[in-house]
Amino acid sequence: MFSKLSTRGIASRLGSVAQRTQPKESTAVGTENSRSEAVFAREQKYGAHNYHPLPVALSRGEGVHVWDVEGKRYFDYLSAYSAVNQGHCHPKIIKALTEQSQKLTLTSRAFYSDILGEYEEFITKFFGYDKVLPMNTGVEGCETACKLARKWGYVKKQIPENKAKIIFARNNFWGRTLAAISASNDPSSYAGFGPYMPGFELIDYNNVAALEQALQDPTVCAFMVEPIQGEAGVVVPDEGYLRKVRELCTKHNVLWIGDEVQTGLARTGRMLAVDYEEVRPDILILGKALSGGVYPVSAALCNDEVMLCIKPGEHGSTYGGNPLGCRVAIAALEVLQEEKLAENAFKMGQLLRTELSKLPKDVVTVVRGKGLLNAIVINPKYDAWEVCLKLRDNGLLAKPTHGDIIRFAPPLVISEAQMLESIDIIKKTILSM
Repeated sequence: MFSKLSTRGIASRLGSVAQRTQPKESTAVGTENSRSEAVFAREQKYGAHNYHPLPVALSRGEGVHVWDVEGKRYFDYLSAYSAVNQGHCHPKIIKALTEQSQKLTLTSRAFYSDILGEYEEFITKFFGYDKVLPMNTGVEGCETACKLARKWGYVKKQIPENKAKIIFARNNFWGRTLAAISASNDPSSYAGFGPYMPGFELIDYNNVAALEQALQDPTVCAFMVEPIQGEAGVVVPDEGYLRKVRELCTKHNVLWIGDEVQTGLARTGRMLAVDYEEVRPDILILGKALSGGVYPVSAALCNDEVMLCIKPGEHGSTYGGNPLGCRVAIAALEVLQEEKLAENAFKMGQLLRTELSKLPKDVVTVVRGKGLLNAIVINPKYDAWEVCLKLRDNGLLAKPTHGDIIRFAPPLVISEAQMLESIDIIKKTILSM
């Protein structure tokens, strides 16, 4: 039986994070009768209270900037949790969206469309896999990978029916579905939503010995892991960890599922974060920036040995692989390649971490990350939520995670001049503490 006592903590990829100290309420910039206050009040009245947003009401975005309803401009240092790697409203992606939306948007998979095969060929050749299973959201991509792995486990590895196990790394995060929260021991994520998914077990992240021990169980079909744990606070594993993951999964005939929903698509300074160690997962999960933030698109990629275990009727989605999403995803991938955004993320990330490392150690105790997926750890005597409010007041938007960690992840189109300007804002804010 699955027990929540054995699961591990996570932080929310969707932004509804549990914080060790409850964020203080704050009014937005402007008066109580401002347009921003009206936006806050309407959401509070008519919407579910499953988020605690930073109090800013946005109405427009372009490149690395967003504007609130009063017209104030901000640097976006969250990038919709890395969904807008290509920048807000990238003209090429918007053009693809607009043109396709006037032709054909949805057929369901009951019929063929003229664009799905084109997209499938494009993305599989782009990443070097035999096949792709298109879905809509990151969590759907992860659920798809889990289903593929279980099916492979029964068909290929001959695991006894209903006995397949998937191993996850402690502090993972891949969504808020019942399966996703079953891979968590963060009470804010799972408490009150049981019973939980059986067949999920967790081990320490970045722990090769624990992984090798877990994979010796012949009923294990897969190990799913983020190359860098984003919602856990941008936790970067030791060099060589991913190579050992590949080696051990191959040795024990276990599928490696690479969750690159947040770390992939140039965010870390490589097209995929696994590229730093020149290894490849058996199943690759992509989402978020796969559409440049303009439409929900996700994908699970793998080779025929795994993908063809799934037969017609065993998995699907009404919107998965729709013509609009396919056209947008092709454009989004082309932008990453044409504008060399991985290279820019690598260069700008080095600049950002170099400058952040100069901040007073009694306020910023740790700076870490790769490419433009970075985080700072704030001394507990300061309130990270208050730091983010001051950053907002100074023209930069970021959000805390785990109470004392602030993630800095601007769109990858950021220029050096823009980077230096935003660094000045961060320095000014931190020094004011």
